[in-house]
Amino acid sequence: MNSHGTMTQDNHAALWHGRFEEGPDAAAVAFETSIHVDERMAFDDIKGSIAHAKMLAHVKIISEEEAKAIVEGLESIKADLESGKLAIDYSAEDIHSFIEATLTDRIGEPGKKVHTGRSRNDQIALDERLYLKRFIPELQNSLLTLIDALTQIAEQNTKTLIPGFTHMQHAQPVTLAQHVCAWSWMLTRDWQRLEDALKRIDLSPIGACALAGSGLPLDREYEAGLMGFSGVTQNSLDTVSDRDYCIEVASDLSLIQMHLSRACEEIVLWSTTEFAFVDLSEKWSTGSSIMPQKKNPDFAELIRGRTGKVYGDQFALMTMMKALPLAYDRDMQEDKEPLFDACDTVLSCIKVFTYMISTAKWNKEKMAMACKGGYLNATDVADYLVRKGMPFRTAHGVSAKAVRIAIEKDIELEQLTMEEWKSCSDLIEKDIYDLITPEACAEARTTTGGPSSEKVKEQISALKTFTKNTK
Repeated sequence: MNSHGTMTQDNHAALWHGRFEEGPDAAAVAFETSIHVDERMAFDDIKGSIAHAKMLAHVKIISEEEAKAIVEGLESIKADLESGKLAIDYSAEDIHSFIEATLTDRIGEPGKKVHTGRSRNDQIALDERLYLKRFIPELQNSLLTLIDALTQIAEQNTKTLIPGFTHMQHAQPVTLAQHVCAWSWMLTRDWQRLEDALKRIDLSPIGACALAGSGLPLDREYEAGLMGFSGVTQNSLDTVSDRDYCIEVASDLSLIQMHLSRACEEIVLWSTTEFAFVDLSEKWSTGSSIMPQKKNPDFAELIRGRTGKVYGDQFALMTMMKALPLAYDRDMQEDKEPLFDACDTVLSCIKVFTYMISTAKWNKEKMAMACKGGYLNATDVADYLVRKGMPFRTAHGVSAKAVRIAIEKDIELEQLTMEEWKSCSDLIEKDIYDLITPEACAEARTTTGGPSSEKVKEQISALKTFTKNTK
């Protein structure tokens, strides 16, 4: 930067400076610089540049000696960044500019050839795809770790009763195992969506250049293979203007965060004095600055609260893209901050939720007691009559009559006398008392996916198989 606040034209000048007689104003540079955001892709940029140099030599655009110098120079930059010997220069416009300028400083003229046959338009698309190819498996592994933690809780609670709710009203008795398995199945779908997104990310954009490809004899497929891509993108205009992959990942992240938020909402409810189903570890709770007795589920609340951030990140990406003409527009520089924020937020929330739930203690007695209120066994009365040949709609009415009698007497269904049962239907016999206990109600539900211990164990086995086969 000179005394007038404009950039000097040295190796660290903007890559596009040649068209201009004077550099941009310092305020303009500060406004457009993205290196504080895209520096996390330094190693991805280096990987792409190494492959590009090898491809240029492969098609004889540069010599093998030049390619060797470029590769060695880039590897030395990577090593120095890893060791801390080299620090990011935040006066550079972006991570691409910094690495190319550093390379040229180190190896001289061959460094100026690394950008042959590419544009920052396809280069940034490449770096983002390489970054997501690294990040998504890490995120998937964190999901598997959480599923394993939930599966362990389920294994220990296949007969632990808990009320099931609809409309936040007592509905039917289920088990804690079934409930945490429900959380787990949400997470398996999240894992699968990410896996599916990877298929669309796994195409190399490099060689699309600014928008129209290149007149040089580039070998896009060869270069893609060097970087581990399964193929290349098929239209150069689409390639440099595409951010579908960012939006798709942000959408997947929003769904993960939504699932975590729903589980956290239940944890917050269950940790209240009114419910007291779960006791969170003191390591994953906080107190009050004024009320000494408080033990707050702050981490569950924070995860729930950060869902809005992730939704906002997705919406920011969609809004950014909604009216952009083909091909590249500088608006698209704004894709990285919301994408990376969503990635960081969701990954941290998964890890915190895993620690929090793994260290929680469950009040089995309190959960079982809650199953004895609210007439959770009313459906089982109807099922009892259906098994005796009564049409379900008629049986539903009979059960509802029994509930009304119990409400009037302020007792539970299992406390009705035989005479009161008979007043509802002559089909009801003494065996009903054994069949409408909370334990019997849960065990009777033996359809696939139900809460019976047998069916929950099948779910646990399937979840274990899922995590084993996807690790």
